[in-house]
Amino acid sequence: MLKLGIIGTGAISHHFIEAAHASGEYQLVAVYSRKIETAEIFANRYSNVHLFNKLEDFFASSFDVVYIASPNSLHYAQAKLALEMGKHIILEKPAVTRPEEWQDLVQTAEDHHSFIFEAARNYHEKAFTTIKNFLADKQILGADFNYAKYSSKMPDLLAGQTPNVFSDRFAGGALMDLGIYPIYAAVRLFGKALDTSYQGQQLENSMDLNGDGILFYPNFQVHIKTGKNITSNLPCEIYSADGTLTLNTIEHIRSAIFTDHKGNDIHLPIQQAPHTMIEEAVTFANMMKEPDQSLYQDWLNDAAHVHHLLYSMRQKAGIRFEAEK
Repeated sequence: MLKLGIIGTGAISHHFIEAAHASGEYQLVAVYSRKIETAEIFANRYSNVHLFNKLEDFFASSFDVVYIASPNSLHYAQAKLALEMGKHIILEKPAVTRPEEWQDLVQTAEDHHSFIFEAARNYHEKAFTTIKNFLADKQILGADFNYAKYSSKMPDLLAGQTPNVFSDRFAGGALMDLGIYPIYAAVRLFGKALDTSYQGQQLENSMDLNGDGILFYPNFQVHIKTGKNITSNLPCEIYSADGTLTLNTIEHIRSAIFTDHKGNDIHLPIQQAPHTMIEEAVTFANMMKEPDQSLYQDWLNDAAHVHHLLYSMRQKAGIRFEAEK
C-alpha cells in the first residue's frame, strides 16, 4: 500500500483521500499546512497522521507519494521540492501555470526516478477509452464541450473579496479551473490541436469569470465553454459524418448516446465510477507499482500539450497572473 502525503487542506483534498482509501491502494500518513492548527482541523477525521508546518520536514518524512492541492501558483515550487526529495507527486489540475514549468518538473522527476501525474480526472476515465474506440472509424466534423458551474466562492467575490480561485496572485480563473476538463477531453479523443482562441468575461485583475474558446484541428473545430459565475446544463456533443454522439457531461460521464442521421440510437456501454476521483487514483497507483513507460510517456506528452493550449488561450485573452505582470 502506498503511503500518502497531502498538501492543501481544502475540500478537494478530502475528496481525493476518500477515493484513495476506497481504492485500497493508499493510506494517508502525513499532512502539511502552513499553520499546524489548520493541519490538525483537516486531519481530525483520520487516524495515525503526522502533521507538519515546515515543507522540508514534511518531505523528509516517510511517505511514497504526495497529492498537491494548494493554490495553482504554488504547485510548481512545491512539486519541484517534492521530486528533489524523491517523492512521487500527484498534482491537482492545473499542475502548472506555464508550459516550461511542466517540462522542468518532468525532467526533475526523471532525474530522481520519480513519477509525476496531473490529476485531471476525466482524462483517466474508462468512459473515454470506450468513446475513443467507438469514434475510431468515424469522420469527425467537430465537437461542443462545456463545463461551467457556479462557484461557491462567488458570494465572496461579489462582497468585494478576492478568493484564490479568482486571484491573479494564485493563478485563478475559469479556464484554469474548469476549462481544463474540456481541453483534456479533446486531447484525449482527438490528439494535438493546431491552434487555439479564447475570449472571456474578465475581472479587473484579468481573471476570467467565464469564456468561450476554440481548438482548431486540421479538418474540424472543438468549441469550449467554461465558467465560474454561470452554470451550464448543456450536454456535450461530438459530430461525425454518420451522426452525433451526446455525452451527459465532460467528466464523471454517466451516458454516451450516438444518434445517426435516421434517428437511430446506440447506447455506449458506459459505467459511471462510484467516485469522481477513484479511476485516476487507481490508475496512478497501478503505474507506480507496475510501470508502463510507453503509456506514462503518452500521459506526459498529452499534459504538455494541454498546458501549451492553456497558455496560448490565456495569452490571447489577455489573462495575466501576478508573477507575469
